[in-house]
Amino acid sequence: MDAKAWDERYAANELVWSVTPNQFVAAELAALPPGRAVDLAAGEGRNAIWLAGLGWEVTAVDFSRVALDKGRRLAGDADVTWVCADATTWEADAAYDLAVLAYLQLPADERRAAVRRAFAALRPGGTFLLVAHDTTNLTEGTGGPQDASVLMTARDVLGDLAGEAVEVVRAERVPRTVDEGHGDEPARTAWDCLVRLVRAA
Repeated sequence: MDAKAWDERYAANELVWSVTPNQFVAAELAALPPGRAVDLAAGEGRNAIWLAGLGWEVTAVDFSRVALDKGRRLAGDADVTWVCADATTWEADAAYDLAVLAYLQLPADERRAAVRRAFAALRPGGTFLLVAHDTTNLTEGTGGPQDASVLMTARDVLGDLAGEAVEVVRAERVPRTVDEGHGDEPARTAWDCLVRLVRAA
């Protein structure tokens, strides 16, 4: 989907995503000391706003102006700078302590560009966190994109950063419980890819 298609999707719904942060973003980052963060492909800003609430100075980047406008309204006085740009071509204007990519589902070449942009924005010692629908979710999980070309594994993401100096904190497949919301039907498991790295000095 291009920016126009995402603008239309965001305009058609009060909220496409929840107002609460992604569970893995919250679990992995809650204990980090605040600094400067960038949330690439931030959408309506749920993760960016949550980080700002913890004291982070956040730059939220997305190519949908409609999503950014909604995020700006939701954020109120939170310390978030909203930037309309494509995650695959955005360039940092300063070094960040944290870079987040949450559920940016792109074909491999575009994903690699976004991953490397996010990593390049970090200062030495900065944290990189990516969460996405895992390749195995297509056959073993529930929900998420049904196009295998935009799914990934932790190994794929580590490969995107080949040649970079990284310290791997986590790089694995993680389960996420999905409540289907259909009466007595049991919750199901979705499979996500989680990669947390530190940029080495």
